[in-house]
Amino acid sequence: MYVDLPEEQLRTHRSSSVAPADFDAFWQEELSRSRAAAAAVEVREEDCGLTAIRVLDVTFSGWNGQPIKAWLRLPAAATGPLPAVVEYVGYGGGRGAPTENLLWAAAGFAHLHMDTRGQGSGWSRGATPDDFGSAGPAIPGSMTRGIRDPRTYYYTRLFTDAVLAVDAARSLEQVDGDRVGVTGISQGGGTALAAAALADGVRGVVARVPFLADFPRAITITDSDPFAEIRRYLAMHRDDAETVLRTLSYIDGVHFAERGRVPALLTTALMDPIVPPSTVFAAYNAYAGSEKELVVHRFNGHEGGGPDDDAAALAFFRRLLM
Repeated sequence: MYVDLPEEQLRTHRSSSVAPADFDAFWQEELSRSRAAAAAVEVREEDCGLTAIRVLDVTFSGWNGQPIKAWLRLPAAATGPLPAVVEYVGYGGGRGAPTENLLWAAAGFAHLHMDTRGQGSGWSRGATPDDFGSAGPAIPGSMTRGIRDPRTYYYTRLFTDAVLAVDAARSLEQVDGDRVGVTGISQGGGTALAAAALADGVRGVVARVPFLADFPRAITITDSDPFAEIRRYLAMHRDDAETVLRTLSYIDGVHFAERGRVPALLTTALMDPIVPPSTVFAAYNAYAGSEKELVVHRFNGHEGGGPDDDAAALAFFRRLLM
């Protein structure tokens, strides 16, 4: 069933979230510190039995120099630097097995598939811990880890990892550093919007049913996790609402969209109870780039367009990067 505003109201919906005055300075500081702590990217051949696709096990430096895992998948017959797609993973997942997620390499791209720190046990495997320690009370899941301060918040670390994944991809000899796009689904889509706004050298972004936008509305209109983790936290920590909303304003996809300049393709589904469509429209309507498109799936839930979204993303990046 429809779970949000009528479509004609969605088309004009704007978030009430306001970016903090030091938003840009905050992210510049986080990224500068982590880049200063970065070590050389490590690459190791992964023998996984594939013949048409080559897989490399990559370790790069993320937030505060902490090691982050990724797979680099390549067409086995590739002879020169390739256009690249950096992909981020949905909530609870990790980079998976080396033999999964072969679309981009099969289509002729270098595919850097970033692991998600501290997740990777819900529906696909991960290999990267969230090496931070305790930052106050939280409920199960990732949404409230360190939520009382943007400098301790989980998504500050994840988004920093995402930007440095672009840095790492552009540094690889197998990648043409001038032809890099970012993508993801759900949490991965929200992460891609952040990376597109913050990273150097990104040429385009595909964010499918992107999570992590328009927090003031999202946490009041859905009972579905992951947004509902924040509501449950505030139901227990009743005096923390202002503090929590301030932290969330630093990672709200609406504010990254306001800073987005590269071509963007977003998708949403009007029957999505997990990422309410108004939150995606809020990011899309805020997107500052002149070349943007929103694909609306009227009768789908959080799965979005599935293989149709795959085809749209592939066509988008072939046009932009090939």
